[in-house]
Amino acid sequence: MDPVFLAIAVFVILCIFLGVRIVPQSEKHVVERFGRLRAVLGPGINFIVPFLDRVPHKISILERQLPNASQDAITADNVLVKVETSVFYRITEPEKTVYRIRDVDAAIATTVAGIVRSEIGKLELDQVQSNRAQLIERVREQVSAMVDDWGVEVTRAEILDVNLDDATRAAMLQQLNAERARRAQVMEAEGRKRAVELAADADLYAAEQAAKAKRVTADAEAYATGVIAVAIKESGLEAAQYQVALKQVEALQAVALGDGKQVVLLPTAALDAFGDAFRMLRGRG
Repeated sequence: MDPVFLAIAVFVILCIFLGVRIVPQSEKHVVERFGRLRAVLGPGINFIVPFLDRVPHKISILERQLPNASQDAITADNVLVKVETSVFYRITEPEKTVYRIRDVDAAIATTVAGIVRSEIGKLELDQVQSNRAQLIERVREQVSAMVDDWGVEVTRAEILDVNLDDATRAAMLQQLNAERARRAQVMEAEGRKRAVELAADADLYAAEQAAKAKRVTADAEAYATGVIAVAIKESGLEAAQYQVALKQVEALQAVALGDGKQVVLLPTAALDAFGDAFRMLRGRG
């Protein structure tokens, strides 16, 4: 075989081998030509100029998690707290990450620590504990804005825990117990007040019902009196006397009912009532 032809074949194979780049889905490759950025190769088959272009940086675009970090911070009410944070990010523009920052992990960790201290310094301790979600959101937004020049996207920034020193924790526990005792006293006082109010309402209701009963009785008596007056007016005095005599007879009959062993004493007025009733009955018959 001709040595020249063999050399040419080897050179062509080498050029193909050096010029074809297969990039995995999880990576991006940075291509340089004579030390300057030429292109960023995405996933799939890519072609470069052999011997002129080279690929010095192969950047993973998978999401990454920084090691959990703890930093001290002072709240607005001068309480020292130790904050534990966790950050997730991914590289979106490798050319910025490669040429603008040397250690992106350390840079992000330092940025997060500074922002967390700044945000916690604006809040009191109770607000830090109760507004954890809002605090995390503000930290994430500020971190995202600051690392944008590095071609990095912060996908999540979490505040895992806020720890207190022993003296502050003991003081807070004492304050919590005092607040619980105060609330218990308030609830007990409210209960006694409510019991007194209910008792007063019950007495008022009973008085109102008694007044209503008296009013109904008075109305009934007034109505009966009016009926009698109308009867006297329409039928005359004799009809009224007749009705009264009948009522007297009925009352005496009720008194006489019994087992036959009682003694019934009738006054002279009762006998007269019988006489009047019989005479009126004859007259009407």
